[in-house]
Amino acid sequence: MNKNSRLPLCFKNINDQKRKGLIGFITAGDPDFETSKELALALTDGLCDVLELGMPFSDPMADGTSIQLASSRAIQNGHSMKDTLRLAQEIRKERPLTPLVLMGYANPIRAYGKTTFLKDINTIGVDALIVVDLPPEEDQELCVLTQNTPLHWIRLVTPSTSEERLSQTILPRASGFIYCVSTAGITGTQKPNPQIVQTQTQLIRKHSQLPIAVGFGIRSPHDAKTIANTSDAVVVGSAIVDNIAQHLPLHNCQQRRNLIASSVERMRSIKDVL
Repeated sequence: MNKNSRLPLCFKNINDQKRKGLIGFITAGDPDFETSKELALALTDGLCDVLELGMPFSDPMADGTSIQLASSRAIQNGHSMKDTLRLAQEIRKERPLTPLVLMGYANPIRAYGKTTFLKDINTIGVDALIVVDLPPEEDQELCVLTQNTPLHWIRLVTPSTSEERLSQTILPRASGFIYCVSTAGITGTQKPNPQIVQTQTQLIRKHSQLPIAVGFGIRSPHDAKTIANTSDAVVVGSAIVDNIAQHLPLHNCQQRRNLIASSVERMRSIKDVL
């Protein structure tokens, strides 16, 4: 079955425009459903090329404090997987051309029901899935189930990934783009190392023609510009999530508008250097 075309077309347009892509990450339901929806729509209004929507989980082991707290805020507000999919559906209605990626962990998908989950996100029009804690050795559980669907399966490549593992284990079922992790460890806790990223991206390009998006630790225009030199796109997540936390609690609509405006301004400053 043919895969969704939004991601390939998005990266083709980015390349045709001779620029680098900007992928924004937010946690669904952080700090509440309506704010995360309004923020998602603001970020995808001519700003972010792709939106990653984090699926809240109580034990996000690959994430740093910022995104752990975002998941916690969403869960404490009663946000469920059904709410995440409802949010994705409402974003898709408003943004029919924007690639939408769900990112998270396996347990919430298992609890929802793997077959039902895949059916529902395909119906909604989600373009791709990143499951952080399912390595290629566990492909039979979920990745294989996506192979005959329009969904892209995004693979993570870390600084410790060997060339043999990359070429023989990670890349064969990868599609959409390769998510290149810029640092060892959890999200948002270290600044990206340009030399490590360059080595990684060169190795990936040796074995794959898929676009490369680099994430983890990219918080500033300087970070983004440096990393974009060797990638096709950068992923910015913790910087947005931190901005949300800095504006809490929200007591009225004006405070919500201020949160969204400042998040857009922060991402605009990064977009301008790409």
